[in-house]
Amino acid sequence: MAARRIGVLGLAVVGLGLTADKIPSKPADTTAQQSQAKVAIEPRAKPGTEAPGARGPANLRVDSTLVLINVTVTDPVNRFVTNLDKDFFQLWEDNVAQNITQFSSEDAPLSVGLVFDTSGSMGSKLNKSRQAASQFFKTANPEDEFFLVQFNDRAELIVPFTHATEEIQNRLTFTQAKGKTALLDAIYLAINTMKKAKNPRKAILVISDGGDNSSRYTESEIRNLVAEADVQLYAMGIFEPASARGRTAEELSGPGLLSEIAEKTGGRHFPIENLNELPDVAAKIGIELRNQYVLGYKPINQNRDGKYRRVKVKVKQPRGFPQLRAFWRLGYYAPSQ
Repeated sequence: MAARRIGVLGLAVVGLGLTADKIPSKPADTTAQQSQAKVAIEPRAKPGTEAPGARGPANLRVDSTLVLINVTVTDPVNRFVTNLDKDFFQLWEDNVAQNITQFSSEDAPLSVGLVFDTSGSMGSKLNKSRQAASQFFKTANPEDEFFLVQFNDRAELIVPFTHATEEIQNRLTFTQAKGKTALLDAIYLAINTMKKAKNPRKAILVISDGGDNSSRYTESEIRNLVAEADVQLYAMGIFEPASARGRTAEELSGPGLLSEIAEKTGGRHFPIENLNELPDVAAKIGIELRNQYVLGYKPINQNRDGKYRRVKVKVKQPRGFPQLRAFWRLGYYAPSQ
């Protein structure tokens, strides 16, 4: 049998009016057989080189028989591991092993919402944040679509879905920092806006420097919302050190909140200690979104009870390969009828 090739994709930074919609009012109540695997460092083939029809859907969603889950695999130095096949993956739902019936690792079109903090404390950080957005957009494909939500005291949809990323870049150019931080309201608005997305894969990118201090929606409400939403959330948190003077309770809880929300969706939170890291991290997120595997399975539990199902994914360790780590959405709500 020919030796199997596994690719490890290193980070390569690749070369960023309008309707303002206010946030909707809050409701009242709201194996061992892989021993011959080789290790190689090589980029994934560029989009458009696959055979027609090769691209598959790449989001978690549920119909009457199928669940789809995005999985990112990295090595110890956080490089993306590509070219694994289905035999390397195992999956459980509520601790019951499932049979993976569909598998894909293609770069499918994305619908992405950029959630951009323009609160007063962002003044000295706006320039690098704009550069980060620009680097993220450079990883885009022609079929991708994007929208922009800005927030300070309140969240607003500044640019609705568009394929023209320059529209968003132009608006960010004139952004000014002022006011408080309605982060939770901004996430709510972004998820609500994502209902109009045309692509099956959906992601939200948050760039913010502090915890929430101005939202109408609560942390509990947003946690429940992201658990139900078919969207991955990535965040770049530009936080002051915990020892810094004058930090409020909301600012202190900010990193933990973003990490928890991102993890629930299968995304990740990247704390930023140095502003100069922002553009590189943004490019990395864009590349990660284009190097995910999609595992599809028909749940053994076919009850349409509306209950939350916990999902666990394991990557079998190829012999002679460094320890791999997987990131995936932690669960989903079953259909209720």
